[in-house]
Amino acid sequence: MTAPRDIAIPPWGLPGLLRVPEGAGGLVIFAHGSGSSRLSPRNTAVAEALGRAGFATLLFDLLTLDEARDRANVFDIPLLAGRLSAALDWAADDAAVGALPKGLFGASTGAAAALVCAAAEAGTGRVAAVVSRGGRPDLAGAALAGVRAPVLLIVGGADTAVLDMNEAAADRLETEKRLEVVPGATHLFEEPGALEAVTRLAAGWFAAHLADAAPG
Repeated sequence: MTAPRDIAIPPWGLPGLLRVPEGAGGLVIFAHGSGSSRLSPRNTAVAEALGRAGFATLLFDLLTLDEARDRANVFDIPLLAGRLSAALDWAADDAAVGALPKGLFGASTGAAAALVCAAAEAGTGRVAAVVSRGGRPDLAGAALAGVRAPVLLIVGGADTAVLDMNEAAADRLETEKRLEVVPGATHLFEEPGALEAVTRLAAGWFAAHLADAAPG
């Protein structure tokens, strides 16, 4: 895999890291959770593993430094969803990944942003699949019913409160969806083998649904 490429999402100049393996079968755009950034060690580990599985990945900061100082912005789901749409705009015009089918991978509050973005993009074909890791899909609210891309919800078995929220959100999704529980894992999937389980599940989901969306 080639070295990560530094990019910037306009018009804010949001910094990002693009990884593109040879023969990539799709692009996965990450939406990190509150208090995290494009340098999130967990999302970086997942991105590197997805790269080995044949996917291009984009991790970027959803907020500017000034915006991140206001904690309210960290939980402004419509704002964050708009930044994901901007990343989709950027990716569509990039020579390396423009033609690839796109998926979204959201963690914590970023999962809600990914789902709101997917609902806003319904009918455009720009979001082929969504994966949530330890996400808060409940924060997507009424947008859940508008999601048309297939959704995989991954939750730690020991993360009981978030598991309940994901079960309730799954019931509100009116698209293909699956809830996968990683036994014994807590919210950050820090237990041995937990993050590897997340990666296997995500890679399988993207392999199935981004391949379906590939042109030709």
